[in-house]
Amino acid sequence: MRLRYLLALSLAATLGFRARLPAQSGGAKAFIGARVIDGTTAAPIENATIVVRDGRIADIGPATRVTIPADAIRTSLPGKTVIPGLVNSHGHVGDTVGLAADRYAAENVMRDLRTYAAYGVTSVVSLGGDRAPNIAARDSQKTAGLDRARLWAAGPVLDSAKVRIDDMVPATPAEARTMVADISAMKVDIIKMRVDDTLGTVKKMPPEIYRAVIDEAHKRGLRVAVHIFYLADAKAVIGAGADFIAHSVRDADVDQELIAAMKKRGVCLAPTLMREVSTFVYESTPPFFSDPLFLRHADPAAVAALKEPARQAEMRASPAAQRYKAGLEVASRNLKKLSDAGVTIAMGTDTGPPARFQGYFELMELEMMVKAGLTPRQALAAATRDAARCMKIDTEVGTLQRGRWADFVALDGDPLTSISNVKKIDSVWIAGNRVNR
Repeated sequence: MRLRYLLALSLAATLGFRARLPAQSGGAKAFIGARVIDGTTAAPIENATIVVRDGRIADIGPATRVTIPADAIRTSLPGKTVIPGLVNSHGHVGDTVGLAADRYAAENVMRDLRTYAAYGVTSVVSLGGDRAPNIAARDSQKTAGLDRARLWAAGPVLDSAKVRIDDMVPATPAEARTMVADISAMKVDIIKMRVDDTLGTVKKMPPEIYRAVIDEAHKRGLRVAVHIFYLADAKAVIGAGADFIAHSVRDADVDQELIAAMKKRGVCLAPTLMREVSTFVYESTPPFFSDPLFLRHADPAAVAALKEPARQAEMRASPAAQRYKAGLEVASRNLKKLSDAGVTIAMGTDTGPPARFQGYFELMELEMMVKAGLTPRQALAAATRDAARCMKIDTEVGTLQRGRWADFVALDGDPLTSISNVKKIDSVWIAGNRVNR
């Protein structure tokens, strides 16, 4: 164990972030007295007991049924409602400092994962901009000593133009296949590509390129997540074999053709409603700027800059901001329509770029999903079980069941009564370890 720890320290020094000492013993922990919403379809468990050993759930159920090991360290959570840690199916990690993008650094990765965790987002799928430290963070997270959010990574984004400094831009199908091979060699969890013209400002990736990306990824056992804006592109990429739609359709109402295609192939969608909000909300000072929960982890310099009158006036005058504001209304309608039709929704936000505040925006995303017409139960499922299933990590996280990691949030309120109660965070626990908030 000591040798393993020293090796971990050496690796961390090389990659630029601090390693955490794994748990040195297999001692049990018992969390008692809370009402538990376990993320399955089961009714909440009143006066529940959760037994954790080696960071995973060893037993969970009513106190009358669960036996607490004699050696267990007990934590009492009376009056709390416990939910699974939230899963963000579309975030970004490591690239932003304040309002500046393309500032990737290993220390930013750990900073971002701790920020996500502070808000109860205990698992993040980073859909682009990932480098070696992201992969190392993922590979080091299967430990009972973890106390920051878990991470899965897509590597560089394949695009028709460079949005981020490390995006890959294939000019031919052959180049696309080579680039997929290079990303696959990073041992990523999923491939991400972008099929969008950014409101007509760039050339969109042509079909022969994205078909090659999808085909090559599938040959290498990797799924493909796609950034889209337009209904026609959503249909086209699903027809080509895309596995995950990483944004809402925002130009038109979805139709039965798209719904049928998504259901037939089991394609999930991440609404990313807060991505749209971020494009126009700073045209004035948003109410959440006065929320102590937001301010606890927001960069003060970034907040001050977003309050500047000149910046706000520029956003008010931006045609793109107004177009995305209209797109939010379409996206909200489409979320409700897709959910009602039985398409699986995975909570995702596209947080991580400048002014898209990690952790807090996920909590607002849940509120936006309910505003769009989902029930609190549906929104919570999208942010736990369904997001984990869509990203193929549901054997590890997403529900509170035996064998899953003990990642959960204790709340001072019932989110099934009001989804805003997800903001009433008492404590966050990852692998049974309390997160420093």
